[in-house]
Amino acid sequence: MVVSTQLRDGIMEIVVDSPPVNALGHAVRAGLAEALDTGLSQPAVDAIVLRCAGRTFFAGADISEFGKPPKAPALPDLCDLIERSAKPVVAAIHGTALGGGLEVALACHYRIAATTAQLGTPEVKLGLLPGAGGTQRLPRLVGVAAALDMIVLGDPISAERALALGLVDRLSSSDDLASDALAFARMVATVRRLPRTGGKEIEPDKAAIDRFKATHGRKLAGQHAPQACFEAIAAAAILPLVEGLALERRLFGQLVEGSQAKALRHYFFAERKAAKIDGLDPDIKPRRVDRVGVIGAGTMGAGIAMAFMSAGLAVTILDTSQAALDRGLAQMHRTWESGVARGRITREDLERYSALLTPSLDYDALRGCDLVVEAVFDLMEVKREVLGRVDAVAKPDTIIATNTSYLDVDALALATSRPEQVIGLHFFSPANVMKLLEIVRGARTAPVVLVTAMTLAKRIGKIPVVSGNCYGFIGNRMLAKRREQAFELLMEGATVQQIDEALVAFGMPMGPFQMSDLAGVDIGWHRDPSRIETVRDALCAAGRLGQKAGKGYYDYDENRKAVPSPEARTIIEAFAVQAGHRARSIGQDEIRERCLFAMVNEGANILAEGIAQRASDIDVVWINGYGWPKHTGGPMFWAEQVGLGLIVKRLESYQIPVAPLLAQKARAGEGFDV
Repeated sequence: MVVSTQLRDGIMEIVVDSPPVNALGHAVRAGLAEALDTGLSQPAVDAIVLRCAGRTFFAGADISEFGKPPKAPALPDLCDLIERSAKPVVAAIHGTALGGGLEVALACHYRIAATTAQLGTPEVKLGLLPGAGGTQRLPRLVGVAAALDMIVLGDPISAERALALGLVDRLSSSDDLASDALAFARMVATVRRLPRTGGKEIEPDKAAIDRFKATHGRKLAGQHAPQACFEAIAAAAILPLVEGLALERRLFGQLVEGSQAKALRHYFFAERKAAKIDGLDPDIKPRRVDRVGVIGAGTMGAGIAMAFMSAGLAVTILDTSQAALDRGLAQMHRTWESGVARGRITREDLERYSALLTPSLDYDALRGCDLVVEAVFDLMEVKREVLGRVDAVAKPDTIIATNTSYLDVDALALATSRPEQVIGLHFFSPANVMKLLEIVRGARTAPVVLVTAMTLAKRIGKIPVVSGNCYGFIGNRMLAKRREQAFELLMEGATVQQIDEALVAFGMPMGPFQMSDLAGVDIGWHRDPSRIETVRDALCAAGRLGQKAGKGYYDYDENRKAVPSPEARTIIEAFAVQAGHRARSIGQDEIRERCLFAMVNEGANILAEGIAQRASDIDVVWINGYGWPKHTGGPMFWAEQVGLGLIVKRLESYQIPVAPLLAQKARAGEGFDV
């Protein structure tokens, strides 16, 4: 039974049990409405407690119902029914009260929460706003400024923070929230008049909205949902509840049918599908991993080590010299100290991480590791030597992972006597921050190794995506095609600034030349100044190595602010003339189309070759690893919305060979995952 009731000494307890997260689907809503009607009609009921069984309060609406014809009772109507109740309704919150779950709690007259509970309104992350009264009731309880943080950013807050804001009335410090809620309900059973959230008044706070926009404007640029949230929250301070709710519903209706909400819903499900590995026996159990070895204490190795330690795994970090090891350890401690200063971790966390870390210069220290990850220079000969040394000392069942960005994982695996134990773990820098982890399956990688890697990725808070073995895997292989078009455009007369600005305007965090300057123009450079075969060679030969040198494709001031570089432009133009190119005027549309359509085209090849399991996996890679704007759904979903037929025509007009799969899907009028 999804909804059950029990009368306890004048208090009706309504319990919802709809695992796994008590989502507010139709059956739950209908059961709640019926139980409330029963409680309100029975004279023996003095007050009502609403709580959930299982591990959480309502964790939100049922996302599978979005975009479908609504079934009564709708969630807004249910919330109105709760608030209109003539008898006190107490929400007993544990686990998470998110989205529609928090809106139900807001409609209750009182709220008691377990100290471990989390409360939030994450709808904006699905391209929506809270549509069951959240934008109207939450500001009335906590004020405009706090409501902006919760609604527009969409991040949950702790129960203690909720108490300080007045969002909850009291906390339950005992292990029996149900008993505390019943006691609280008995205490307020005779209170009249009832504290109805919708009846509270708040002061308009335009200054808070202006400050919020100034702080977060760049992050929110181009997104429809945050703008609708601003409008609805501002209305809460000037409109009666009924009118504010009507505005909220109108805005919600516009958003839910809009392209951005559809794209974000696509991404929501895409991330969950990416965790599934096609063709594997579902009964395979992951191996236990307690200690991890990391080879290389540079920026990447230190970040990888921190990612594992943050999940409580012991780490042995190894480098070839004490100086290199000391630099890596110092970097880790600086990062942790910064986290303490910003309140992201505690001093106790820092001490716990330090206790998990064992530095070493000796490969023998890796003997007890269950997983060893190499993070040394991305050169085949260097990595093969390192993997061979690991193979010589590691336990027979130790998993050996390479953090290569481009190299052939199968060729690297053959440097060991156990290719079935070798896998690619492509972390993104900074590895302790970036969410994406490309898990590269070699031709001989054992299924249990793959399952273990996927399980471990989730344990350390990463979003894993399985890739087949090829040059650049999924993300960097597509990035190479974008880079190729960017250089062609540069040779044809577009400027560095034009190209970067076109892609930033689309929603990317930075353009290809900004990215190159940040990473280092000289990455992979042959370092022979007499060999000038590419624009990059010419810039490197002139000492323009990127931000670290104060100059690359851009010049940089003392604050590393990029400014257009006359010298770089002269070098680029001279190289273009020497290569036989004649400059022409190039518009922003051509820049975007050539760079982005070329990526989609390569994505189709990646799909056809089975490198990616599904098109949505490619979207997950690019959103989490490269900053593709999430509200477009990722490159492959975005391409379907643009129209695959149009993309084929534009690629042909730019003389870019069209991927057979892309052409086939365009002719058939199908999407990539059909």
